[in-house]
Amino acid sequence: MTDTPPAPLFSTTGGDVAARVDGLARAVEASAGRLDPALVEEGAAVVQRASARLRLASDRTVVALAGATGSGKSSLFNAVAGVELSAVGVRRPTTSWAMAVAWGDDGGRALLEWIGIPERQQMSLGSPLGLVPEDTNLEGLVLLDLPDHDSTEVAHHLEVDRLVKYADVLVWVLDPQKYADAAIHERYLRPLARHAGVTMVVLNQIDKLPPEQWDGTLQDVRRLLAEDGLAGVPVIAVSALRGDGVDDFKRALVRKIRDKQAAGLRTGADVEHIAKAFEQISGDAPAIGLTDSDRAQLVDTLAEAAGVSAVADATEKGLVSRAVSATTWPPLRMIGRTKGASGGAGSALHALSTGDATARVQRPAVDVAVRDVAEKAAIGLTPSWVQSMRRAVVVPNRDLADVLDGAIARTGLGIDKTPTWWSVVKMVQWLVFAVMIAGLLWTIALTGAELTGAASAPTVAGVWVPVFMAGGGLVVGLLLALITTVAAKSSASRRAQGAEDRLRDAIAHVTQERVLAPVDHELGAYEQARRGIAAALGRRV
Repeated sequence: MTDTPPAPLFSTTGGDVAARVDGLARAVEASAGRLDPALVEEGAAVVQRASARLRLASDRTVVALAGATGSGKSSLFNAVAGVELSAVGVRRPTTSWAMAVAWGDDGGRALLEWIGIPERQQMSLGSPLGLVPEDTNLEGLVLLDLPDHDSTEVAHHLEVDRLVKYADVLVWVLDPQKYADAAIHERYLRPLARHAGVTMVVLNQIDKLPPEQWDGTLQDVRRLLAEDGLAGVPVIAVSALRGDGVDDFKRALVRKIRDKQAAGLRTGADVEHIAKAFEQISGDAPAIGLTDSDRAQLVDTLAEAAGVSAVADATEKGLVSRAVSATTWPPLRMIGRTKGASGGAGSALHALSTGDATARVQRPAVDVAVRDVAEKAAIGLTPSWVQSMRRAVVVPNRDLADVLDGAIARTGLGIDKTPTWWSVVKMVQWLVFAVMIAGLLWTIALTGAELTGAASAPTVAGVWVPVFMAGGGLVVGLLLALITTVAAKSSASRRAQGAEDRLRDAIAHVTQERVLAPVDHELGAYEQARRGIAAALGRRV
């Protein structure tokens, strides 16, 4: 008695499954160090196993016989092989390994080596060369007889758990006495419900039941399987000892071999299962990320915390003071020196030009800005990715204030060079001042000489020439001082803006390198994971 197997849930063509595996591989790569390590490790194992299976012996189907002690699993293995290969009812010489038989000329050696079956426990039956009916021709089959899942040997349990992951088709051999055993249902059948398309159930030793109980027993088996999530899987009644139903079982195996979908179904189901687990904790919504405005705002905030505007203002004031001191009328310069104004401005400007007077970066403001941008970048992401964003952006930047401080200190403000026009104006001012002093002294001398009648002073329009010199020198000197003050303020404003631009560029460089680049890296990893998961599930994004 047999049942019709359920239809595949998705395409099992090589290209489709390979694309799914590739998608999962990308998701695993992007999730490493970000999502649950156990899940990432499991995903990597699925990728490794699936990739290897797709490369190896695509024309072969690996079928594993699993069951409890006394189920007649080894008898069925021998009955299918047609020879006594697996010991029946006695302890195997090497109890922790399965037995394997392969139909075909190459014996499936590469595939069995990958599965991990020792060569001494492999058997090749070669090609039947038309000696058997086509519907029972097992060419391309690799049949595994697994250790008993309920064995007291721990190695048996480990081997069964390992080999179940490598089988393209899983055949669970039950017997009339223990088919309802909770161990096989809870540990194996129920967790593997996602593999219904590559699962078969054999009720062996049917000869131990009266024929009138066969249908009722098979119905009860199907009921239990339905409760396990395996409704519709083929259930075949056999007696390996007498041969009843063995050919039916072979025909079912041949169908699996011929449609060449078993490996794709199994691999696809494994990929789909783990991809859904990834999606559950990773999410599938596109990341919102940061806008250009958000990025510019972060630079502005950090520049403000670093006191860039204050430095620019101090630079402008220092440049104006220094320019006025260098170009003003000499008497005013001497008055300024007396008050100590020039020395203070010069010292402050020197400190600014060497980076010694830059404001200390406000650490709390920097920390808040970094946390805020990390939270904003992670809007819409699942908690796992939010935590990953914090680890990548916030934690490494606890010293960002010091880094910004250092960047500002190393940035040249471009204010250490004295403009040429300062020297020219200074020279003119001294020349004008000299003319004024000469005029004053000449005027004094001429005044004394006239009083004694010793000499007369040259005049222009009735005014002494030295008076013109003294008065002209005073007016020209003060007027030139006024003009140069206006020019100094304009020049200082431009140079201060240049200094501010240099500082902001330094802040922007650090911000990009230490904050925005990690944000973009995390968002890129999330997008890679999201697209990889979608590909693993056969979706387009």
